Amino acid sequence: MKKYIITALVANKSGVLTRISGLFARRGFNIDSLCVCATEDESLSRMTIVLNGDDYILSQMTKQMDKLIDVKKIAIAKEEESVLRELLLIKVAAPAEKRSEIIEIKDVYKAKIVDLSPESLVLEITGDTNKLDGFIGVLKPYGILEMARTGVTALARGDKKLKDLLDYNEMI
Repeated sequence: MKKYIITALVANKSGVLTRISGLFARRGFNIDSLCVCATEDESLSRMTIVLNGDDYILSQMTKQMDKLIDVKKIAIAKEEESVLRELLLIKVAAPAEKRSEIIEIKDVYKAKIVDLSPESLVLEITGDTNKLDGFIGVLKPYGILEMARTGVTALARGDKKLKDLLDYNEMI
């Protein structure tokens, strides 16, 4: 199994996300990560979908997405040619005697404290998936109370834009 990152420009209107996620569900394919946001063009949204599978699964899903009228452009983001980031908010137990240790960990990972209470800290960190996984692993012994991740979002490096990239038909 290989990890693929599908980026798509889609119509910015109600129901598009449901139709696309439904394509994956109906075929029994799991979406590992899904991030949807507005773009610089108010009529378009950007979807970043992380999918584990093989070339066949990727081909099937991109072909099915391409059939939807609201999907304007699809490309496969290559990790070496893209900037990939994810956001994590994590609430960790932080009693007074452990707080300084957690703050040292935060400093090493370049995270930020975004909320502080007598017994917990909420930390914010951005980076690639491996960095966030590592941060979670180091904080586990302190007691993770809650966490939320955005999922991967991607942009092409340099001057390239999604609408300028080769679409998936030319890449596969």
